[in-house]
Parts: sequence; C-alpha cells; structure tokens
Amino acid sequence: MAAGQTTVGVLGAGRMGTPIIGHLVRHGFTVLVHDVDPGKESAVTERGARFVRSKEEIAGACDTVMVCVGYEEQLKETMLGDGGMLGALREGCVVAVLSTVPPQTMGTLAEAAEKYGVHVVDAPVCRGSWAADAGELLSLLGGTEEAVAKFTEVARAYSTDVVRTGDIGAGQVAKAVNNLILWACLVADHEGLALAQRHGVDIDVLREALTMSSASNHALDNWNNQTMAWAEDDMKIVSEMAAGAGIGLPQAAVNREICRVLKPRRYDLGRYGA
Repeated sequence: MAAGQTTVGVLGAGRMGTPIIGHLVRHGFTVLVHDVDPGKESAVTERGARFVRSKEEIAGACDTVMVCVGYEEQLKETMLGDGGMLGALREGCVVAVLSTVPPQTMGTLAEAAEKYGVHVVDAPVCRGSWAADAGELLSLLGGTEEAVAKFTEVARAYSTDVVRTGDIGAGQVAKAVNNLILWACLVADHEGLALAQRHGVDIDVLREALTMSSASNHALDNWNNQTMAWAEDDMKIVSEMAAGAGIGLPQAAVNREICRVLKPRRYDLGRYGA
C-alpha cells in the first residue's frame, strides 16, 4: 500500500464495485462507500468497508475517491455542478473514474478539478465480472504521470495488470477500443455458430474446437457467461468518438445495430436468418 493512500472512498457498489471494495480492504485500505441504494449496506459491511449515507462524508475523509457509477450523467451529477463533490475534496486527492464514459468528459472533469488541486485519472477496467471477483482486472489508466503514480497502488489491489495509456482521456479511449473489438467478436461468434447450427453441427463441440483455433477470442471463451447489458451504451460512445474524429467505422455501426437486436435475448441463435 502506498504511503498517503490509506483511505479510499468508493461511489457505487454495483456488480463491479462491490468485489473491488473487498479487494481494497484485503490490501489494507480503509474503505468508505456510498451508494444511492441503502440496500447495498449489508454487502459493503460484509466486505469490511464502512457504508456512509452521503458522499460528503467521503469527500472530507479520503485520499482517493473511486467513481463506479453506471452512466456519464451520474458522474457529472456527482462531481460537477450544484452539489458536486469537487470543491469539497482534499487538496491532492485523486479522483479515479472506473465508469466507462466519453474521453472528452474526462477532460472536462480534469479541468474543473485543477482549480481545487484535485487530480483526475481515467481508470476503466476490462475482463468482466469474473475478473472483478478474482481481483484480476486490467486497469487502463489515463492522466498525468503524477496522478497515475498516486493511483497505481490502489488499482493494483484489484488488478493483475495496470497500464498507463497516456494523458487524461486516453484510458477511456483504450476502453472504447476494447469494447468495439469485444462486441465485434461477439457478433461474429453469434453469426458463425448460428450458421453451424442451421447446418446441423453441434455448436458446443464446435465452440470448444474454435477456442483452440485461429477463431479464438475472449467472447467465445466466455460464451454464456457475459452480459450484453452495456453493449449498446459502449457502441454509442464509440460512434460519438468516431464522429468527433471525422472517421468512418462502418463495421462498428453495423455491430451497434446488431447488439441492439441481440441484447434482449443474448444467446438466441434462432434470431439469425429467421
């Protein structure tokens, strides 16, 4: 544990945040947690952290604040504008955003935080809920070298791999690219297995074989063990980033529409070619 990084605040105790809280406690950090749902208190206390009723309690007590909310709007509401936390944070505090948000949002947050002497780091994670449970996430960090260095030991509590991808926003760019490729692979997996099924091939046998072939990919390895709940939101961010950069991503655009169709029934191969 890094000196001066003893108390960590976590905003959001959802599917990813809750196991991360447990890993932080096991690595010796004092952890304060706030979630808008008071029903999360028991899960938090079971992991050795303290549940607090307001984000203001976190602002005044923590060296690092990790934001694990689901959506960009929640991040902005929590940190910016009327009632935002930035002005109440300790000088030198690190705000690490684990949420997946557009890179420009990180730039806005970092600019606003600078006048309070607060550091901001993008810290989105990859590999999914199983890796969160095991403490084997990949953290993609973006920010100044100083800010990333201050946060890295915290990230190592729940990550086996921590990579600084560049300055502020770069972590979110890296996460968006990861998601673009992930969902492209998942769509290809669906189409390939649907084709095989229509030709009478046992898709369980085929999938096992494909994991040993040049078609192997993470989505295929984790077939039936991952959710598509965030696919459309992820691809929306990709689409907006592409438009802002003036680059066309035709496959990504098609995959976004396919993800929208697949989302209600994740692994229904019969939806292809009906």
